[in-house]
Amino acid sequence: MPFWSKNQTAFVEMDRLIRQQPGIRPVEIAQQLGVARSTVTRRLPSLEEAGFLYSEDKRGGLWPFKREK
Repeated sequence: MPFWSKNQTAFVEMDRLIRQQPGIRPVEIAQQLGVARSTVTRRLPSLEEAGFLYSEDKRGGLWPFKREK
């Protein structure tokens, strides 16, 4: 079982925040979820493995890629 599948609920919640607030930084995600910034940073590669794709701007903000239909 992939690591991300055990944390699917947390990943969906992070994805929701990024989609609702494009450009949000990991520190802001951590504050809103009540977790350490390092937790958010550590989860980002697993999110990509799970199919959640983001780009990062120059100030560290995360932007969702639009999903193709």
